[in-house]
Amino acid sequence: MSLFFDAFAALIERCADLLAPLFAGASTAAAIVLFTMAVRLAVHPLSRAAARGQKARARLAPQLAALRKKHAKNPERLQKAVMDLHAKEKVSPLAGCLPSLLQAPAFFLMYHLFSSGRMAGHDLFGAPLVGRAADAFGQAGPFGPAGLTYLALFAIVAVTATYTFVRTRRQQAAAPAPVDTDQPGAGAVMALTRHLPLLSFATLITVAVVPLAAALYVVTSTVWTAVERAFLYRDMPAAALASPAV
Repeated sequence: MSLFFDAFAALIERCADLLAPLFAGASTAAAIVLFTMAVRLAVHPLSRAAARGQKARARLAPQLAALRKKHAKNPERLQKAVMDLHAKEKVSPLAGCLPSLLQAPAFFLMYHLFSSGRMAGHDLFGAPLVGRAADAFGQAGPFGPAGLTYLALFAIVAVTATYTFVRTRRQQAAAPAPVDTDQPGAGAVMALTRHLPLLSFATLITVAVVPLAAALYVVTSTVWTAVERAFLYRDMPAAALASPAV
């Protein structure tokens, strides 16, 4: 495992050396952003597949509602009927989870590499990449060089989360997801649907508690997700619910 982390550290440092003529002291941070974009680009085909699946599920919503009504008293037949419909239409209920799941290893790799202190000595505008927001604010206050770096990241996340929240709420209002109110737990599902877009703001907590290097990964991925979803779901009246990127 140590060799694996050493190899990853060498990769980041090599990228930083290549970017140094353009970004000078911020070259390691730029390398992290570039690495994040490479990861997101690699899983983009899965994101496109997830978007196609979500659009297909929206198209199948009336048929699913009819199946729930038809087999309301026979859960086993309902489950089989739903699975058969998904198979016929080539829709995977888990497709939307794959992009996030495949990004998780990259995030944890970045987190463990920089939380271990292996990359000490690298910073972004005076904020150590191995440090956290509490350290930055405690040293010179929120308006010191390190504190301002974190305030800028918080601002980017807040703007992105607000955009995602407003966009999702408008889509939900324009075309609410059909929910069978006769089914047990339907009220809880409706409440979750209304409030799930708020999870976009949970990224602020993540940025505040993880090392700055991991925070850069999260912020870059969050912005990528917002832009990607705006593009992939641009022709869908009721897009998938917002979910914070990892």
